[in-house]
Amino acid sequence: MADTSGNADTTGSTATGETGKALSVPRKSSWKYIGPGIVVAATGVGAGDLVATLIAGSNFGYTLLWAAVIGCLVKISLAEAAGRWHLSTGRTLFDGWASLGRWTSWFFVVYVVIWGFVYGAAAMSSSGLPLQALFPDVMDLEWWAVLTGLVGLVFVWFNKYEVFEKVMTVLVGVMFVVTVYLAIRVTPNLGDAFAGLLPVLPDEKDSILNTLGLIGGVGGTITLAAYGYWVNAKGWTNTGWMKVMRLDNRVAYITTGIFVISMLFVGAELLHSSNVAIASGDKGLIQLGDILEDEYGTATAKFFLIGFFATSFTSLIGVWHGVSLMFADFVERYRKDRAGRATGEGETTPAGKATSGKGETSGGGTTSGEEVASGARERSWPFRAYLLWLTFPPIVLLFQGEPFRLIILYGVLGAAFLPFLALTLVWLLNSSRTPTEWRNGILSNSMLTIAGLLFIVLCVKQIWDQPWSEFF
Repeated sequence: MADTSGNADTTGSTATGETGKALSVPRKSSWKYIGPGIVVAATGVGAGDLVATLIAGSNFGYTLLWAAVIGCLVKISLAEAAGRWHLSTGRTLFDGWASLGRWTSWFFVVYVVIWGFVYGAAAMSSSGLPLQALFPDVMDLEWWAVLTGLVGLVFVWFNKYEVFEKVMTVLVGVMFVVTVYLAIRVTPNLGDAFAGLLPVLPDEKDSILNTLGLIGGVGGTITLAAYGYWVNAKGWTNTGWMKVMRLDNRVAYITTGIFVISMLFVGAELLHSSNVAIASGDKGLIQLGDILEDEYGTATAKFFLIGFFATSFTSLIGVWHGVSLMFADFVERYRKDRAGRATGEGETTPAGKATSGKGETSGGGTTSGEEVASGARERSWPFRAYLLWLTFPPIVLLFQGEPFRLIILYGVLGAAFLPFLALTLVWLLNSSRTPTEWRNGILSNSMLTIAGLLFIVLCVKQIWDQPWSEFF
């Protein structure tokens, strides 16, 4: 499944003791190691997140600034838990899910197949929109979208993590400069902004649900689960990297917070004060570009569109890479379990049951999750097959429109994933699957439980809001 020839980042290699066992040498948390956090921040903040925050600023001014900050804290706890699982157990998150029962595998595979099909079209369209706005006479939006998907496919196909991380870092730099520039350009009212840090609900209908939606929408869904895979791809494979991972994760969501707060400032100053409404979805950002051109000139509008492209394209290639890693892990786990049943040896030992500390199962074999978690470079056919799934079938949706029933299922499954992630992490990190030292403390349990309850409420709302009468 994976290339074990040493292509992973070797900065995370372990020392070897007299017995030949790998030792987890603690690393000092240092800025020079930062990487996976930048990737998860770039992937998690897409055009949709920026629009949602922009609209929140447009509707409520600075009132919900505190909710954006809490959203970042909630996602920090989720990503930290995913990374801690990978480093403390030497296994992947999917390996942990599989140990909870086959229902997790069924949920995951249905989710990634339907979600990937619809998301592929959405990501390509979102990346194509700013390019079409920048170069309106070159070709139609659909073809720009196809081009971005193909570029993403080729870029991720060979899975050179070091190159991937560097490109993501450059694009994050572009996003950072653009969003902070816009926040400064609109001249925020800092007094009102600081007042917005007080937890106050807007005096409007559905204000609670709108607030919860903003908290839950800050910074990614399945990309939070992919964080542990990027940690391993970086070469961080044991508890010696735990401090580094935690610093990296904090950097990720501080960066995310800056993006989100900057766009809330733009919404509050440029739209709320002028009573201007914009459309939801990616087209709202095109409208914002037009407003910026009227207010500040063509150069500022073009600069914003470049940032819009960086935001969308990082989400595209981040999902192409991270979710393909997860899918490859799922397929290899399924194949090994099936082979074990066919030979009468039974399934591989559930994650966390090994006692040797070397990534061995009780029967002496290794699970697929251990190979991935070792930092091995993934170049298997399932990895590339899912890349193709994200790229080519969704092209049909670009030209023919999205099927109604599929969009409803996409919305429901997407809403269900975050409560699934939060509550399974609570389960895994409080059980014997996780070494005692690295199990959840009071703070982690509190944050993950709050996250799970928050996402359950949002999931129920999403399911309730679907037009089921038209579905059947």
